Amino acid sequence: MRTFVTGLVALLAAVSLASGAAAQEPLEAARTLLAAWHQDPARIDRARMLLESAAATRATPDVLVELARAWFLTGDVRASPGPEKLAAYDRGREAAKRAVALAPGNDHAHLWLAINTGRFAEARGMTAGLVLLPAIRESSDTVLRLNPRNVDGWILAGGILANVPRLMGGDRTKAEAHFRRALELDPHKTSARMELAELYVETKRWTQARRELQQLLDEPAATDLPRWTISEVPRARTLLAEIATRDPRPAPGQSP
Repeated sequence: MRTFVTGLVALLAAVSLASGAAAQEPLEAARTLLAAWHQDPARIDRARMLLESAAATRATPDVLVELARAWFLTGDVRASPGPEKLAAYDRGREAAKRAVALAPGNDHAHLWLAINTGRFAEARGMTAGLVLLPAIRESSDTVLRLNPRNVDGWILAGGILANVPRLMGGDRTKAEAHFRRALELDPHKTSARMELAELYVETKRWTQARRELQQLLDEPAATDLPRWTISEVPRARTLLAEIATRDPRPAPGQSP
């Protein structure tokens, strides 16, 4: 009897390990695809399909978090404006909600819930934004409460403070501090530098804006290489050109 029980335990352990490996394999394959989606945006679609399949058979928190991210990228990069974008962000919200239900202490689950909800609200319009703002803030606050070193959490919180009207809790001074905290934690996080530069443009702090944008363009090792390549570099060049028309003074190091 003891031999039978020992064998049964070993069999169950092997099945458990095999199931974990099966879920891990598509997860890692999806992460590899998403790490270089700028080389071929269709990688986002392939990663999402892998993750959907994995979530259907064994929905672990890590798979669902990555699926929420894949749906966010689908909305940002692959979906057409209108209902298609809205549906992508909504699917991202649902995946993140499932991750939160399985792992309430997972800061990344709360992060992607907030990010997808924010994009969903933007796609729906101002009224939806006002209705969903408390939920977005709650998720954002939860990210940093669970993990004060979550870089994207600081960027998210700073973005809310920078873009919400003062009467509704917006605070550009605090937003700037949040973006700077993100850069302290990860100096190569170019999305934080872009947010900071755009804040300086909004407040007509041209010298600081130029400095951040030039650092972004000169970045040798962007943490998010696809977004830096596809989105942030072109945006930085556009902003520098706009600053040149709004502030005729020469940039530091240039002759008048």
